[in-house]
Amino acid sequence: MESLELMPIRVRITAILKKAIYSGEYESGQELSLTGVAEQLGVSRTPVREAFQALAAEGLITLRMNRGAVVNRIDGKFIRDIFEMRMLLEGEAAARAAARGADVSALLERARDMQSRLDVLDREDYEGLNQEIHLTIWTAADNARLKTYLLGLWNGPSTGRSDSETDHYRKSIHEHIAILEAVRDGLPQLARERMEGHIRRSMDNILRGYEG
Repeated sequence: MESLELMPIRVRITAILKKAIYSGEYESGQELSLTGVAEQLGVSRTPVREAFQALAAEGLITLRMNRGAVVNRIDGKFIRDIFEMRMLLEGEAAARAAARGADVSALLERARDMQSRLDVLDREDYEGLNQEIHLTIWTAADNARLKTYLLGLWNGPSTGRSDSETDHYRKSIHEHIAILEAVRDGLPQLARERMEGHIRRSMDNILRGYEG
């Protein structure tokens, strides 16, 4: 039986802030206030501080003593490097999950149900299932270091600056189902290829905002 796992709050906050930077909601040079972000997200300052530290380590922001942080300038090469690492690592995690015979039947059923009601899809429901699918696969790979690296790379739904969320969700759910089917059927190479394709499309979504 699958166990319900949730990403740590610091990882979820980091992902929210990454998405805001990748999409251009937070622009290069913009100052971010620790207190302001915490109030906006309805959380304490502690997980936001941890998220700031993670973003700084990744090169997305520069911390300022007692003044929060400032958003760094990033380009297409930066985005490509991040997502290529995700392709390599998440592809490996999916292959390992398939080889180990991970039971993903309940997740597969939920994904199919979500696919059948896209016209009334709730963003929070989608993001919750999205997290569960990826986290379950990382855990099933049975490599704690691999899982830690992937938690650090997580950025949530990869909608670009002008992408329709509904269109992205529709494609993403279809891809999730295909990945879970390969894992369920014990097909490591197919699981790897489908996961890599899923991450590659997400990368392309983001990169469109950096063209020209």
